[in-house]
Amino acid sequence: MEELVIRDADVVDGSGADAYRADVVVDGGRIVSIVKEAAAAGCQRPKARRELDAEGLVLAPGFIDMHAHSDLALLRDPDHSAKAAQGVTLEVIGQDGLSYAPVDDRTLGEVRRAIAGWNGPGDDVDFDWRSVGEYLDRLDRGIAVNAAYLIPQGTVRALAVGWDDREATDAELEHMRRLVAEGMEQGAVGMSSGLTYTPGMYAKDAELTELCRVVASYGGYYCPHHRSYGAGALQAYEEMVELTREADCPLHLAHATMNFGVNKGKAPELLTLLDGALAAGADITLDTYPYTPGCTTLVALLPSWASEGGPDQIMKRLADDDTAERIRHHMEEIGSDGSHGVPMEWETIEISGTGDPALAEYVGRTVLESAQLRGESPWTVARHLLLADRLAPTILQHVGHEENVRAIMRHRVHTGGSDGILQGAKPHPRAYGTFPHYLGHYVRELGVLSLEECVAHLTSRAAARLRLPDRGLVREGYRADLVLFDPATVAAGSTYENPRVLPTGIPYVLVDGRFVMEDGRRTDVLAGRSVRRTPR
Repeated sequence: MEELVIRDADVVDGSGADAYRADVVVDGGRIVSIVKEAAAAGCQRPKARRELDAEGLVLAPGFIDMHAHSDLALLRDPDHSAKAAQGVTLEVIGQDGLSYAPVDDRTLGEVRRAIAGWNGPGDDVDFDWRSVGEYLDRLDRGIAVNAAYLIPQGTVRALAVGWDDREATDAELEHMRRLVAEGMEQGAVGMSSGLTYTPGMYAKDAELTELCRVVASYGGYYCPHHRSYGAGALQAYEEMVELTREADCPLHLAHATMNFGVNKGKAPELLTLLDGALAAGADITLDTYPYTPGCTTLVALLPSWASEGGPDQIMKRLADDDTAERIRHHMEEIGSDGSHGVPMEWETIEISGTGDPALAEYVGRTVLESAQLRGESPWTVARHLLLADRLAPTILQHVGHEENVRAIMRHRVHTGGSDGILQGAKPHPRAYGTFPHYLGHYVRELGVLSLEECVAHLTSRAAARLRLPDRGLVREGYRADLVLFDPATVAAGSTYENPRVLPTGIPYVLVDGRFVMEDGRRTDVLAGRSVRRTPR
């Protein structure tokens, strides 16, 4: 007898088709049968060792978070309710060009410091891996939800070239090509870049194109955080489209927003660009989070020249008064490349977390607010935080536009990504709320998307980009990564004031046919594993 039958569920299968009533039978981690309208038809209903009454609940494929920063959280936090409670059954990590494989001892230490604001310092993690394959093997020991990995181009450059702003030599480029090839062979699904973060931002297009050719040869995709989301956003998007066309590599645009005042109302221009490329045969997808503020680290706003050489060199420049004044001039009067070419508006920069608890008084306030309270300039406050917290502060950037958010999420190649940084006292609420916020706010309350369409965005479209042949749909033979939610009550519990509150209306989540959420509570099941690239 099979393990589980989910009775009388309203199945939204991920294809975009209309919902239907069915009994769904799960066994051995897969969906083994779907009996539509079993009760109405009066037919013999399937039986199993356990029966779950799903009356009033929608059964959908598990949600795929196409942009996650859980690289260490998956290892240090077996509970991981931040994602499991949202119905997420697969996260794509290794984002924005910086993560923890492939590395050597030197590079690992540098990367840990560089992205401590994203993932914490990692003092509670045993870094017993160096290669991509070894990291994926570590995930395979058991994690809360599944995870796929992107090779981080910035980490690859740090390993082969270092943190200097210069072109790679032929030998260094070949070293990077080998590292990318090895990572793809070991199971990565593609490559990411952070082209406003060091050292990845120092790569010219020709270098990126060569690495993308390697990725494409293995059936992977390129996921860039491109060179500007501000003053040069449209040109930066166009650059990525042209680069991947030249490399013949599929493109997935990370957190594809149009932010800052210069881009208010300009989402249609981005979508026209993408539609033209798609019509010409390009393979393009994108992800977004359903909120207006962004989230990153405070140090990321510095001009690239100030970040050359890595974290130690940044600290030295910040400690030197003359150099710090030059940094301020670039940020506040010119608009540094780190802040997307837009002169700093300190009233939009909210400190969301610090590594040192002694600096907690700054959390939840904008830099301008703290400056006014202290009778100091905003740059004095920002500089102090960077030095005192050793580059660890995280921030919210209140620079988005609701009309852009809605326009982009409607696009036919859109997928969902939280971009959720789980560190800090007051993280962005998207880390705990992205997927229920789509379903509750943008589907039920606003009607921006239909339920069936939204679920397709969050499931099958993402699975297709990842080239996963047995995930993303409720189909017989597919993996039983599933979520059951109440369409009348599903909502994000997280807010800007209380960002770590779990969502409502998602009582059941299954990973590999096992309940990781049951009756709205996290179980002790660790059914997640690495999801590795499917060979061509």
